[in-house]
Amino acid sequence: MEIVFHGKRALVTGAGKGIGRALTLKLAECGAEVVAVSRTQSDLESLKKESPKIQPLCLDISNWDLTKNALKSVGPIDLLVNNAGIMEPKEYGTYTEQDFDKTFDINVKAIVNIGQMIANDMKTRGKGGAIVNVSSALGFTVAPSYGVYCASKGAVDQLTRSMAVEFGPCNIRVNSVNPTVVRTRMAEKEGLLDKNNEFAQNMIKRTPLKRFADTEDVINPVLFLLSDKAAMITGITVPIDGGLAINYV
Repeated sequence: MEIVFHGKRALVTGAGKGIGRALTLKLAECGAEVVAVSRTQSDLESLKKESPKIQPLCLDISNWDLTKNALKSVGPIDLLVNNAGIMEPKEYGTYTEQDFDKTFDINVKAIVNIGQMIANDMKTRGKGGAIVNVSSALGFTVAPSYGVYCASKGAVDQLTRSMAVEFGPCNIRVNSVNPTVVRTRMAEKEGLLDKNNEFAQNMIKRTPLKRFADTEDVINPVLFLLSDKAAMITGITVPIDGGLAINYV
């Protein structure tokens, strides 16, 4: 199934690394012009060198007003992927207000801020559009030391549903993908790819497909949900977890 986005403009947050980087390059390969948002300038410069269809935008999306001002000049956007997110495990009893705010500012508030700005412009232009929020398998369940992260991803799933309901009459579709651990630098930094990590190994044991996801496992469903081939799909949260969520033991 070939997916093309010729004549479309996309915006991807968290585009500098991991899933976001791979998705940005794939969207450009499929014909889209892509606004790549990252807070790391060197990552954006690297992306720009790989494709002339990528427009870099260095931005800290946790800053509400700064983000609103920056996005005023990006032009019309047909496809939005809210991919940026952080995961900083801590046990309850050790969280500070700053810890909580940092996670929710990026994982939740930024989706509201960016999502409503882009959707309002889609509504004004009257051509519809598609939004995909990158959530997590931990939006469906919980794990020790990931409490606030789990709560933020649960909020992302509810935002996805509510945005789908409100924007649907304007032919704007909103869905989320909910991956398990993905083999990226972020997962490596958290020690989740370490074969001696008991938590990670228990996850793999409980996963029917017996592995974590690769970036392509996430990118392909996102491309489908952004495309016209998913024209009647909105408001869903798609587990990309190798069956982890359905396995009780």
